Amino acid sequence: MIDLRSDTVTRPGVAMLEQMMAAPTGDDVYGDDPTVNALQAYAAQISGKEAALFLPSGTQANLVALLSHCQRGEEYIVGQGAHNYLYEAGGAAVLGSIQPQPIEAAADGTLPLEAVAAKIKPDDIHFARTRLLSLENTHNGKVLPLEYLQDAWQFTRQHGLGLHIDGARIFNAVVEYNQPLAAVARYCDSFTICLSKGLGAPVGSLLVGSHDYIQRALRWRKMTGGGMRQAGILAAAGLYALQHQVTRLKQDHDNAAWLAQALRNSGADVRRQDTNMLFVRVDSLRVDALQAWLKNQDILINAAPVTRLVTHLDVSRQQLETVVHHWQRFMSQA
Repeated sequence: MIDLRSDTVTRPGVAMLEQMMAAPTGDDVYGDDPTVNALQAYAAQISGKEAALFLPSGTQANLVALLSHCQRGEEYIVGQGAHNYLYEAGGAAVLGSIQPQPIEAAADGTLPLEAVAAKIKPDDIHFARTRLLSLENTHNGKVLPLEYLQDAWQFTRQHGLGLHIDGARIFNAVVEYNQPLAAVARYCDSFTICLSKGLGAPVGSLLVGSHDYIQRALRWRKMTGGGMRQAGILAAAGLYALQHQVTRLKQDHDNAAWLAQALRNSGADVRRQDTNMLFVRVDSLRVDALQAWLKNQDILINAAPVTRLVTHLDVSRQQLETVVHHWQRFMSQA
């Protein structure tokens, strides 16, 4: 099966599974799991931050991040289409009583700082206190410009705000920048890393920040049900991913660029391609038929009037050639 629905569908390879099976474990709630501790220490080291925390999922990592920045009745400014606003079931508002203040992102995925400034509330009892700016890198595959991150960092210092980055695919950005993670992480107070997307681990995310911040996050992780016991089996997969599967993300980007061009050459309306994602316009009357046709050819997509295709470590260039072949066959039908 060729699965282009998301890079969340990746499966651990043999080497990762072997490292998981050999991982020493302990009770992580007590802080005794050596593999979890090693993963957290390694993430902090490569990011230039003081500490990191291993959590079961990216959604929980983002929730804990917001809970650790904001108190009840405070707010965070966030993109209208950001994952931790639109796609995480309103957790910050429902579970944390934290008010989101969404704004529209620019075409390049950034949140215009003049628009952010206009939404910062005055110190007045009528308003929720604005505490945090939350960005997303990458955003729908788009890499935020490093110059923008610098500007956003200075902006938040001037306005007394924290800066969090939802970095679910931050290593896709790192690979595009051709810079170490620390060169990106220096422009935020906290950020998340999802280990179970393009990096190929089966589960888990990291939240990274200062010692004090991660101590607050540790309490929130426990409160939200994220404290695990012999979690080193899972942490070993994350450690393998960070140590062995970062640079290969460039292959996913190259494959996405190849697929975009091949589909354009076949007459498909490819709107854009960024990092490991491409977006193809499909006739709304043919969306369901396209999805069914490709599924019959053992190809999975989430078809829509603008269909997102995502390349990852479990899809080869040869398989993408197969995708293009069957896409062309479908489109040639009357």
